[in-house]
Amino acid sequence: QVQLVESGGGLVQAGGSLRLSCVVSGNIFRINAMGWYRQAPGKQRELVARIVSEGSTNYADSVKGRFTISRGNAKNTVYLQMNSLKPEDTAIYYCNLEASTPITRKPYGLWGQGTQVTVSS
Repeated sequence: QVQLVESGGGLVQAGGSLRLSCVVSGNIFRINAMGWYRQAPGKQRELVARIVSEGSTNYADSVKGRFTISRGNAKNTVYLQMNSLKPEDTAIYYCNLEASTPITRKPYGLWGQGTQVTVSS
């Protein structure tokens, strides 16, 4: 059974940094992309950053220049380095996996359980 396990959230003052990690456990035929999304209270879940298998990345405008997404050498781990954090970055951060099944190449997605990031002013 495939699981996404996140870590690294916590409480930090504005201007500080945090690094989130997400490890994919279990067998995956093909990882197409991994990403980080966040959901603040009363708001919809939104994309923060995403990295595709070829390595290209995209970011939400609100985090460009402050956050960096990267992968581990084994490609089953994704990180989110968050610098210059602001109170408006406070949210639950979710790791997302986009993958394909073998033979039929049917795409599917998986979510982690989420990790809380709180930025105090």
